[in-house]
Amino acid sequence: MDTSRQLVSWLHEQQLSIALSTYQIGKLFLLGVKPSGELSVFERNFSRCMGLCPSPNGFYLSSLNQIWRFENMLEPGQLHEQFDRLYVPQLSYTTGDLDIHDMALTDAGQLIFVNTLFGCLATVSATHSFKPLWKPAFLSKLAAEDRCHLNGLAMMDGKPSYVTAVAQCDVADGWREHRTQGGIVIDVATNEIVLSGLSMPHSPRWHNGKLWLLNSGTGEFGYADLSTGRFEPICFCPGYMRGLAFHGQFALIGLSKPRNNKTFTGLALDEQLTKRNAQPRCGIQIVDLRSGDIVHWLRFEGLVEELYDVIVLPGVRTSMALGFKTDEINRVISIEQ
Repeated sequence: MDTSRQLVSWLHEQQLSIALSTYQIGKLFLLGVKPSGELSVFERNFSRCMGLCPSPNGFYLSSLNQIWRFENMLEPGQLHEQFDRLYVPQLSYTTGDLDIHDMALTDAGQLIFVNTLFGCLATVSATHSFKPLWKPAFLSKLAAEDRCHLNGLAMMDGKPSYVTAVAQCDVADGWREHRTQGGIVIDVATNEIVLSGLSMPHSPRWHNGKLWLLNSGTGEFGYADLSTGRFEPICFCPGYMRGLAFHGQFALIGLSKPRNNKTFTGLALDEQLTKRNAQPRCGIQIVDLRSGDIVHWLRFEGLVEELYDVIVLPGVRTSMALGFKTDEINRVISIEQ
């Protein structure tokens, strides 16, 4: 892992940590700053982990067939070894393999997730795999066919507001034929398509009065001008983008190296990388929204070639999480007061 010179200083100044997921090798990464001033990197294994969602005292993580809720077990000012947060997988919902992508919490605390396999927004159920809440109007039925590759969710005022899909398609796996210009943004409240002509869009987020998103097939990060129905890019990122989080005037964007298969080849991203004489990267790009400049970055080398999601953990210096591969979880016991 390599970083820009000032990344660790920036994390320290901004008083935040970062959580990342990679389904490629099934790992959750927690990045922060050690008391010594060095970068802290902590990892745990969760099969096909993808969506991440902050919660008041931790975060949610989707995996191959479950959604996990992690809770911080430390009191303010308490340390576990050198860590000021100890995240425990306290609760899980068994969903089956729904290919869950983005997740978010409503203002009432309800977990909403993008059920990509069925092409709908859903929530967890105590008795079933999921409870559907909304689907695009162009889908004729709920079916486990990944028809449009619904993937991204933006919340506004604590409610689901916009979603992204790779194509407006109503046949099994039909989105793959429309990767270059079939991408759309849908208004959840009206079920209207408010933006089209995108290339494999991901990670819509409402921030500072704008709908930001990743036009992943072109490598462009920008925002939707909802008055004109146009996408306005502010910068190019050298990789396949998935995962978008904000901290003030900064955007944190996840980058992956495109897989050498039909899903990721033949996109405008390939042409842009060749034009700029650049190789695709895997890591995090931190963009200053005021200028569009990439001011800090983190790069993975070796086994990690794809990321899915990224979230910021404000006020967290350095954190760790428990998993199930070791017996640590047997010895961490908490009592609710």
